[in-house]
Amino acid sequence: MSRIEKQSINFRHAYTNLFPPLKAPLIVLIVVIVVWQLAIVLFRIHPILLPSPLAVLESMRIEKKVLARATLITGAAALCGLSTSIVLGALVAVVFSQSAKIRAAFYPYVIFLQTVPIVAIAPLLIIWSGNNFRTIVLVSVIISIFPIVSNTTAGLLSINENLRDLFRLNGASRWQTLTKLRIPAAVSHLVLGTRISCGLAVIGAIVGEFFVGNSGAYDGLGTIMTQWQGRQYTSALMAAVLASTNLGLLFFGAINLLSRTLLRRWTVAANLESE
Repeated sequence: MSRIEKQSINFRHAYTNLFPPLKAPLIVLIVVIVVWQLAIVLFRIHPILLPSPLAVLESMRIEKKVLARATLITGAAALCGLSTSIVLGALVAVVFSQSAKIRAAFYPYVIFLQTVPIVAIAPLLIIWSGNNFRTIVLVSVIISIFPIVSNTTAGLLSINENLRDLFRLNGASRWQTLTKLRIPAAVSHLVLGTRISCGLAVIGAIVGEFFVGNSGAYDGLGTIMTQWQGRQYTSALMAAVLASTNLGLLFFGAINLLSRTLLRRWTVAANLESE
């Protein structure tokens, strides 16, 4: 096989990994839209309950400036929340990997962050932090940090026993074992946790906006959803839902792109090792 053919095959593999086949999802989307429209016609559903796909598109066109601004604001909050979760989650996971006692003492409280009803504590967060951008980021962090801590801790602990014995035989220090063995082995687990958390970060930002937006000092997607719900502006509300969904997909795609490019060295090695 010539060098050009190998490069062509590698390019096709990379393209497939970054941009998976869209034929099947497009077919599903078309079927959903057709069933949606038929249900409205056959059952004569009122537009307030379920607007037509064309009505949703029209609302997106009319409210495009509001939706664009709200998406940018929510996206910024979700990005800050996700970034904070990655940094804090990775640091917590490193600490957990170094001491079984610390892990046993504090890991239940990390689980508590995952199980706490954020809707119940959101009013408290507003009292403590105020009706501002910081509170939105805080809610996003609380919701999205657990998968990163859990997956990264698992990656730091599930290293190859033979490699660990080799490090011990060569007199490697705890720091050397951490930086040259545990952390490289945990990169793929961190990416996996981040893929899960990127959608949760968007959800957390929107949930936070449901509460902070009530003060009139914030205008993210969650805020305009609350406003349009009160006006029974259903088509625009569904347009906002689509915008939030696209925001989560954008985050997910960015994480995949990052893992396939900048972090390819570690993620590919982990995949080969698992096979």
